[in-house]
Amino acid sequence: MSITYKNILITGSSKGIGLETARFLAKSNNVYITARDEQILKKLCVENNFKGYYAVDLTLENSPKKLFENLGVNIDVLINNAGGYIYSPVENISHEDILNLIRLNTLAPFELIKYCVPYMKKQKYGRIINIGSISGVMGEANASVYSMTKASLIGMSKALALELAQDNITVNVINPGWVDTDLINDDELHKDFSQDEIIETIPQRRFVSPSEIASLCNYLISDDAKGITGQSINLCAGLSLGF
Repeated sequence: MSITYKNILITGSSKGIGLETARFLAKSNNVYITARDEQILKKLCVENNFKGYYAVDLTLENSPKKLFENLGVNIDVLINNAGGYIYSPVENISHEDILNLIRLNTLAPFELIKYCVPYMKKQKYGRIINIGSISGVMGEANASVYSMTKASLIGMSKALALELAQDNITVNVINPGWVDTDLINDDELHKDFSQDEIIETIPQRRFVSPSEIASLCNYLISDDAKGITGQSINLCAGLSLGF
């Protein structure tokens, strides 16, 4: 079975990778967006002809369930893009920061999958993409909690890909490297190194474009990629190879 016009839910889709992916996929699909700021989501829906939106803080208990109850549609494609990042020495990270990052980067994606899967199983079709990070593949100094949560997406995706394979549901992870988003302009990050120093660590000497990730998502939800499942795909301009 294939579905030509899909209902797609993309989390963290008010900016960066999520917004670029939403715009790309909305050309031929029904795209639903989520983030925390309702006014921004409403504006984006009007500007981009997205099908709908729901404002939600995915660090809060029961927020994935409330999202699905209020969205009110069955989802064919789930793209778990929402995520947080902490750059700090391990001894300075608070217990609450640890819990919030685990809730947002690991628990929320798992629970969103949980609520999508019954319908996907019923129709014998589904596509799930988790946006990880090259830091979850290689590790990143001073980003241990972030690396931990992103690494967990890889194990989760492999296990779920096995579990759901006979239901024609694929589950994959995309691990971006340094992406040309607001994060690379973060003042806290650049206390330790500049953009030029970051680029020097990347074999292709460039940042990945959000459009590259959007294009890969588009491919992974297509029928041409129906045999690709349980894979951890590094889209990092060669960063995972070393320097």
